[in-house]
Amino acid sequence: MTTGRVEPRRESPPLPLARGPLSGAVLGALRDGGAPTSPAPVADGDPYGEDLQLALYVLYELHYQGFEGVDDDREWDPALLAFRRVLEDRFLHALRADVPTDAGVREALDGLQVEPADDEGTGVSHFLRNEGRLGHLREYAVLRSLYHLKEADPHAWVIPRLHGRAKAAMAAVEFDEFGAGRADEIHAALFADLMEELGLTTAYGHYLEAAPAEMLATVNLMSLFGLHRSLRGALAGHFAAVEVTSSPGSRRLAEALRRAGAGGAAARFYDEHVVADAVHEQVVRHDVVGGLLESEPGLAEDVVLGIRATGFLEDRLAARLLDAWRGGRSALRTTPVPSR
Repeated sequence: MTTGRVEPRRESPPLPLARGPLSGAVLGALRDGGAPTSPAPVADGDPYGEDLQLALYVLYELHYQGFEGVDDDREWDPALLAFRRVLEDRFLHALRADVPTDAGVREALDGLQVEPADDEGTGVSHFLRNEGRLGHLREYAVLRSLYHLKEADPHAWVIPRLHGRAKAAMAAVEFDEFGAGRADEIHAALFADLMEELGLTTAYGHYLEAAPAEMLATVNLMSLFGLHRSLRGALAGHFAAVEVTSSPGSRRLAEALRRAGAGGAAARFYDEHVVADAVHEQVVRHDVVGGLLESEPGLAEDVVLGIRATGFLEDRLAARLLDAWRGGRSALRTTPVPSR
């Protein structure tokens, strides 16, 4: 794979621009070293809106790569953590209200495997395979870079919270995600190769300004579940949802890239997921989720929350993308797509 590319996470990204009073309070606190004070009550904010989701994203990033000019010790700043908790409560309360959790875990998982009989669905991967142009695929890569350049990291938070069969299975799947011991096979590195093939900048966090709230929310969900031991069941459900749905979607995206004339390095990222995630799906379903519920059956409702919340937020993102693309518009907040 690419050997001359600069490691995407070698440097921390700059702080983004605020999108409202909540994100403005967070960014102001990070710039001046103080505590966040917002003139707007968090309870009045849209739980899925640009302002709250950016504020959460920035606070979560302190646990990953941080930001240029921000002291690493701010990761555990009590004032920032207290403000983050209020934002999280608003987000989580909205998810619990909007996402039904009355199904059993098996029913929720089985629902993920329902594919159109003729493989002519209406989702993003179907659009990109059937109608998508190279510009659409570049926009999709720009947005997904917020997740895929850290792909396995949010899920790794749950490993210390598991034990026995669930822990062993989770570690095995994560081992594959992290390249099975080979740095150039780490899935985040493969995605950077895809971005480079498409003429995009591979620096971690480079396209944050371009990402709308719908994309930020899908990434924030992983951090929310991963950083809280009390939500370990929801994280397992989220992980299962990602792995169960990944293989067929990845196959369509690989086909889309080839049809659009992208190079082999671009398609390879998705080719890898077609094969790997078909195996991971069974391991996650039977050993991660099954092992967790065998020892902690009381977490079943949270597992369903993780599964259903993942679908709920992905559907919101898909609606934004498809509405824009079918209307001949960019789905990004900043246009055109910045390149190298």
